[in-house]
Amino acid sequence: MLHAIFAAMSVPGISFNNTEFAFQYKSDKELKQARTLFGLMGNPMLVKLGTRLTPWAIRAKLPVKGLIRGTIFKQFAGGETLQQTAGVAQTLGRYNVDVILDYGVEGGEGGDAEYDQAATEFIKVIDYAATQPNIPFMSVKVTGLTRFALLEKLDELMHRKHGSLIKKYLGALEELSIEEREEWHQVRLRMMRVCEKAAESNVGMLVDAEETWIQDPVDALVMLMMDSFNKERVVIYNTVQHYRHDRLQFLKDCIDAGKERGFILGVKLVRGAYMEKERKRAEEKGYPSPIQPDKASSDRDFDAGVALCIENLEKVSLLVASHNEHSNMLAVDKLRQLNIPLNHPHVSFSQLYGMSDNITFNLAKAGCNVSKYLPFGPIEDVIPYLMRRAQENTSVKGQTGRELGLIQKELKRRRQL
Repeated sequence: MLHAIFAAMSVPGISFNNTEFAFQYKSDKELKQARTLFGLMGNPMLVKLGTRLTPWAIRAKLPVKGLIRGTIFKQFAGGETLQQTAGVAQTLGRYNVDVILDYGVEGGEGGDAEYDQAATEFIKVIDYAATQPNIPFMSVKVTGLTRFALLEKLDELMHRKHGSLIKKYLGALEELSIEEREEWHQVRLRMMRVCEKAAESNVGMLVDAEETWIQDPVDALVMLMMDSFNKERVVIYNTVQHYRHDRLQFLKDCIDAGKERGFILGVKLVRGAYMEKERKRAEEKGYPSPIQPDKASSDRDFDAGVALCIENLEKVSLLVASHNEHSNMLAVDKLRQLNIPLNHPHVSFSQLYGMSDNITFNLAKAGCNVSKYLPFGPIEDVIPYLMRRAQENTSVKGQTGRELGLIQKELKRRRQL
């Protein structure tokens, strides 16, 4: 906690303890509702029970949607339709906070029709974003466009190859069956459709990270799309998870590839989302864990990755996607040390909607490019995302307590006015 406070003090004009700016967009009623929700999420047993029962209740068609809609969905999602996100986007826009739209599709095994429909939905999101003044980005999951098992097979084949990422990818494609090659060809066409629409509409397209055992073909596909669409300006962004011990080197390799091929690397830096699942799988299957040995190592690599990107802004466009106060302040410090404007077009900051408002709104007040990651979609589709938010706020050390403390501080400040 102390290092975050000292970091905040190091940059004049920015304090992540300023709750007046953090919650200026919320009414007293909304703040009290958030206080109640985070209070409940501070109970691990309650969260464990809720994350098991809620998906079951939705599948069983029990009448729980109203309760979900008025609580956790309201806190962390923008609405059930694109149009419902408009109100949230307009509210955030009044405080110079942009929006990253995320259509809540998590993929499945429904076949080409389902994946084609997902591509069409992504394109609808881009069309909508292009009409809005403060929606510069949208988010895509490749697992929404193809079978998980096909990605898994490609990844396994790539691991048997040598050479660069793209050489391994091309070699792996040759070992697919004729049917699988045609299936993957359709995946590339879907991805191309979405990328072309993003480029045409001048909307940034953020490709989410996946589990390590399907990530290599995703990385290769995204790199090829950057090579096509990021020559003059940045359209496509890949996501790099620094809880993996190999990602700082991967980031360096990507920057070098961009310089060699003449494209601008778009990159969203995160710490990561699959840590427990990754460690468990590595242990079960008997291979070395891809995860950093400790949090300090993740923090070190994340901060080093941010610094590396800022030092290469001519060929890199960076999105700092972090809820860590220290890392966000270090990024601001780095910009100022290099005399780079805080609103440089190749540097953005982002946090999840419903969390870390103290970071988002104080950065926006200081003039940084800041956005909220805003998922939307039918409740049954967004449930997996909402359950992860509940688990994250319970498992991340101090997260719920920090949110609660800031909310209570702001409510007290308002009472004293």
